[in-house]
Amino acid sequence: MISLKQLSTITSILLFTATLIACTPEIGSDQWCAQMKEKPKGDWTTNEAVDYTKHCPLL
Repeated sequence: MISLKQLSTITSILLFTATLIACTPEIGSDQWCAQMKEKPKGDWTTNEAVDYTKHCPLL
């Protein structure tokens, strides 16, 4: 059986993860494009670079 302390820890982790996911802007949105412009290009993943090229206007 799961103890109350373990259940509390699991619940806290799940809530924290849900909060992080909820704060992430949708790929291709204006907010996401702006966030990617601020992020150093050396830190971009390959998928982020492809999505940026597809969805964000190149100025």
